[in-house]
Amino acid sequence: MKDIYKDDELPIPEGVLVSVKSRIVRVKGPRGELTKNLRHVDLEIQIVKSRKLRFIVWHATRKHAATIRTVRSIINNMMNGVMRGFEYKMRYAYAHFPIGVNIVEHDDGPEVEIRNFLGERIVRRVKMLPGVGIKISTTQKDELILFGNDLENVSQSAASIQQSTAVKNKDIRKFLDGIYVSERGFLVKETA
Repeated sequence: MKDIYKDDELPIPEGVLVSVKSRIVRVKGPRGELTKNLRHVDLEIQIVKSRKLRFIVWHATRKHAATIRTVRSIINNMMNGVMRGFEYKMRYAYAHFPIGVNIVEHDDGPEVEIRNFLGERIVRRVKMLPGVGIKISTTQKDELILFGNDLENVSQSAASIQQSTAVKNKDIRKFLDGIYVSERGFLVKETA
């Protein structure tokens, strides 16, 4: 069954500026600016005078109506990113061969070098996506910290590191070595 009209609203927090032009959304905040092209999604995005975003879909099937919530979540994550930032913590897990991790800075962004994984001699290199910073934790042994404003880039960089240490041609129930996401949250903690 089709819905004739379906909508949802998202309040814009104080200190954040949102502009929408032909479904290209720009969000500015204290930590920077993010841009997302949503032209492939068939819905209306309007800025209402009471500092809200309104998402509207006409003549929608169930799956088409579900895009409202998806777009709402994407823009909400952009607003959280420019206000508070995102942080992912990753831990190295190894049984025998200690994993060596180095961070190499390049002009186009940092790169992670993973050495001695399962005793292998090859060096795994993972480039961070734009806007993602990385550092080795000083408080916790064997921990990497990824941070940035764009949740999609931070989480995809963490996933790329995790997938680069996937165990091949061995029983994964026995060989649990790898680099795994241990914690994720906001970079700037809210004071209550």
